[in-house]
Amino acid sequence: MNDARDLALILRSRFPLVAIETHEEPRAMQLLERLCNLEEWALFTWTVTAGLRRHGRTDIVPATAEFAAALRHIEKTQQNGIYALLDAHPFIEDPMNRRLIREIALGYHRTARTLVFVSPAIELPPELARLSARFTLSLPDLPAIRALIKEEAELWEREEGSRVKGQQEALHLLAQHLVGMCRDDARRHLRNAIREDGAITMADVEKVLEAKHQALGGDAVLALELETAGFGDVAGLAQLKKWLARRRPVFLGEKRIPGVHAPKGVLLLGVQGGGKSLAAKAVAGAWGVPLMRLDFAVLYNKFIGETERRLREALKQADAMAPCVLWIDEIEKGVAGAAGDDGDGGVSRRVLGTLLTWMAERKRRVFLVATANDVSALPPELLRKGRFDEIFFVDLPDAATRRAIFAIHIARRGLDAQRMDLDRLATAADGFSGAEIEEAVVSALYESHASGRTMDTDLIAEEIARTRPLSVVMAERVDALRAWAAGRAVMAG
Repeated sequence: MNDARDLALILRSRFPLVAIETHEEPRAMQLLERLCNLEEWALFTWTVTAGLRRHGRTDIVPATAEFAAALRHIEKTQQNGIYALLDAHPFIEDPMNRRLIREIALGYHRTARTLVFVSPAIELPPELARLSARFTLSLPDLPAIRALIKEEAELWEREEGSRVKGQQEALHLLAQHLVGMCRDDARRHLRNAIREDGAITMADVEKVLEAKHQALGGDAVLALELETAGFGDVAGLAQLKKWLARRRPVFLGEKRIPGVHAPKGVLLLGVQGGGKSLAAKAVAGAWGVPLMRLDFAVLYNKFIGETERRLREALKQADAMAPCVLWIDEIEKGVAGAAGDDGDGGVSRRVLGTLLTWMAERKRRVFLVATANDVSALPPELLRKGRFDEIFFVDLPDAATRRAIFAIHIARRGLDAQRMDLDRLATAADGFSGAEIEEAVVSALYESHASGRTMDTDLIAEEIARTRPLSVVMAERVDALRAWAAGRAVMAG
């Protein structure tokens, strides 16, 4: 972390305005104070509660509590230096204040006065933005977070006389998820986890994830899915599981392979109900990272430019949640207009452009899992090699996989799968998707309770016989999808 070097470079570059957007005001002020001492620059601070004063002194410049009055004083003074304006962002909206700030900035060549705005959020108008530079305090990396955990654990041991307990996996995940938070927030969450029960557990990890998401302003566009699955809940898909297992340690930073970048993501194509969504959840569950779901249905907005802005914000939030899995379900519904008819006024094309730019330029460990049912609706720009690490086709389950799916859903409902003739059920359900198999089990349970019959193989077989699967109802479309995938995608099973 080279905060001091980077901020010194900005200040020496003679920018009259500098914006430091941070929640860590004390840290920003310590950095400014250290730089001003080294460079022998005068440092002044302004707050609405105290007015303007020389940093380190108690005497205040009279009648400068009002922001406009403080700006007028700075504009008239011949004192070179750094003027740190704390939480001044609400006052910048005033046209008179804007003009005063601009006059100070334009007079920099006569008197070197640098206005440094320090606030949690700063939006400068165009006439001021072109005269300014932005600086962001660096966030602690993984080694720094681990050092923070050690520091807090040692503090607990000194105060309580006992060592912090917990699970090694929970400790590892907690450290991973605290990365991306500022140091003060990370310390608060860590201290809360330790002091609640003297231990770090998976429950603490979930609390940190939820707090992190809410702190980012988590809305319906990007939802944190706490209910994830494991690969034990997914029958079949052997090739996909093998592919993901080989890339897990690299994605999590546990292993580095020279010349190999962290995996970016996969596109899962297939028949509806084939298990694509469950597979997306299983990636997050197996890798032990949060699952973020991007909902295109909520994303679209009637106002021009608002949809693209909301997508950029959602992707920014996903970056901040790294390491994580970003799941875009039925991605064709969000970019369908970009593949042909431009009937939505170009919104789909702009959404696609925003998404492709993020996919190409992202630096954080966000693994994208996109699912699609209709490949014909996907634009070629999204399918070209390099957008995704791999395109997998999730076909209808074969007999062995259908047998495993029946076993999973029967056992999940508290029944003994070994008492069922799973081979008979697997044969009867030829052409069924995983979702249709689950529904057959659920329907049989309803029938069992309604008729008083024992839940057995015959009851499930009867429900299967009454069902016409999608592979029959939509045979032409399913066959066309299979024909497209042959030779173009890797079979997931």
